[in-house]
Amino acid sequence: MSAQSPQQGAAREPVVVVTGPTAAGKTALAIALAQRFDGEIVNADSMQVYRSMDIGTAKPSLEERAIVPHHLFDVVSPDADYSAGRYAEAARTVAADIHARGKLVVLTGGTGLYIRAFLQGLVGTGEAVPELRRRLEAEQARDQQAGEPDRLHRRLAELDPQAASTIHPNDLRRTIRALEIIEQSGLSASQVRSEHGFGDRPFESLHLAIDPGREVLAERIDRRCQQMIDAGLLREVRRLRAAGYGPGLRSMQAIGYRHINPVVDGHDTLANALIEMRTDTRRFARRQRTWLRKVAGVVWLPPDDADAILRAVDDFLEKRGS
Repeated sequence: MSAQSPQQGAAREPVVVVTGPTAAGKTALAIALAQRFDGEIVNADSMQVYRSMDIGTAKPSLEERAIVPHHLFDVVSPDADYSAGRYAEAARTVAADIHARGKLVVLTGGTGLYIRAFLQGLVGTGEAVPELRRRLEAEQARDQQAGEPDRLHRRLAELDPQAASTIHPNDLRRTIRALEIIEQSGLSASQVRSEHGFGDRPFESLHLAIDPGREVLAERIDRRCQQMIDAGLLREVRRLRAAGYGPGLRSMQAIGYRHINPVVDGHDTLANALIEMRTDTRRFARRQRTWLRKVAGVVWLPPDDADAILRAVDDFLEKRGS
């Protein structure tokens, strides 16, 4: 990838990663850590990069962003094709500037692929080919109409069983990307990733995973979904649709937006949308946990254990300075 990296032999700069399942309390903790350790926040949420999508992405408020500097929020329009490679290049450029000013990078968000791309680099298959992606997406649309929405995933299972086993059949984006890698490189996604090894590691990182526990998180998710409705998620989606951003866009297929679009079109009720939002958000949180459990070196902590969190960051920074 073309993102900036330190010169060979240079000391690796520190990054504190604050991640975890959705609604775990990442935003508040990241701000507190940035205040305490003279840091700046770099977004690692694939939805919070979009402008005008604030309520449904649980984006930090303008008041929160005024407390400490925030980067890579509101950087592209909702119809932009924003990839992990593009994100990693931008995030590493921002990080280089933060480090050059003697500040700590606090990388914050729940998109595991973005975090990995920033910390370790990406496989060398290049950017997605638009024509290839459109063809695969058209195939998926035909399969959906034919009552076989998992046909692409079944094809992936035949070509690359290892990759298919790590991708949910409903995760169209990752299924298509794995098939793209096969067609572009002639190798399975698993082979390409194994050969790459994700060894592009310009940073020394402390990887914190914040999780309050299943029951508490479920309550927080339910409360957040209700707060989104109360804050005007329906109005936000109506404004997006009026601005020309249709329900077929990838950004508009995210949790919350895909549930509200049928309400805007008069095909569902807000009460039903809220129920489905809560259910799908809980499922998403489970997938985030599953991803994180496979990441080596992650430190799991509850968000309310301030002493343990501060001690972990203190120890990390002290060891680097010793």
